[in-house]
Amino acid sequence: MEVMSNAKNNTAYLKRKKYNIWPYLFLLPFFALYTAFFAYPTLYSFYISLTDWDGVAGINKMKFVGLANYIRLFTRDTLFYKSLFNTLLFMVLYIPVVIFGGLVLAVLLYKLKSNRRLFQTLNVLPYITTPAAIGVIFAFMFDWSTGIINKILVASGLVQEGINWLGIGSTARFVVILMLIWKNFGYYLIIYLAGLSTIPEELTEAALVDGANERQIFFKITTPYLRPITQFLIITSITGGLQLFDEPMVLFGGSGGGPFLIGGPDRSCLTGMIYFYDRAFKSTTFLGYGAAITYGIFIFIVLLSFISSRLLYREEER
Repeated sequence: MEVMSNAKNNTAYLKRKKYNIWPYLFLLPFFALYTAFFAYPTLYSFYISLTDWDGVAGINKMKFVGLANYIRLFTRDTLFYKSLFNTLLFMVLYIPVVIFGGLVLAVLLYKLKSNRRLFQTLNVLPYITTPAAIGVIFAFMFDWSTGIINKILVASGLVQEGINWLGIGSTARFVVILMLIWKNFGYYLIIYLAGLSTIPEELTEAALVDGANERQIFFKITTPYLRPITQFLIITSITGGLQLFDEPMVLFGGSGGGPFLIGGPDRSCLTGMIYFYDRAFKSTTFLGYGAAITYGIFIFIVLLSFISSRLLYREEER
């Protein structure tokens, strides 16, 4: 009897074991795709960063050089630090404008009784426009000889002759920052409009009954209530801003009518991702060094995201 009981238990165990395989089978496609398209390329690119592979020679000529690419990147490559400085400069100048401007415009539009959807659509249109199209538009607008901006300035008497917007470092940076603000403004507006709909109307009505004015309601109710959204926007803006590529690349990458030197005049608009592209695929084909640049940028993104999140949440804990 005991033998029969054990046999039945083993049979039931095997049935349960067979049944429990199904969850793993359903998860298998995800892990297979994740391994093929994310984990393996990530690990392989890190291995490439430890070699001197130039991408033209065969893979058999890939030579392992250890940390030589990283030592060169962090100790002798001034262009790498300049590209990070340019990226940070763009972020510092455009992110506060789009966050605060998006919040203020969202509050104004939220109170609008008519044509609100029309204004929302008009503000979101630049965000859904492709970066290449935006780059071409700005290249034509700020062209030295035929751009409409110079024509307006000269016709109004503000300047005697056209400004070489895309040929001078400071004005080229101004054009890129203006383009980033114009493109991303609609995104921040939509996020804040969604957040405003979650604020209970009773709070605002009670504040008005107590005699609060619009300014006090904005700073004492609206802004604190939208704080989690602002934190989310700041962190995602920092992460996305450090990957800035499309807009300055179209203006200063040899297309769109801008100067041919990649990164603009004096490399004033050279961002980290453009520098990686230039070293790995355009001016040179040093894939090993290009991979080291991407991991250098990755380390910088992790450090900056960690510091910003710590500062934001420490302020919240107070």
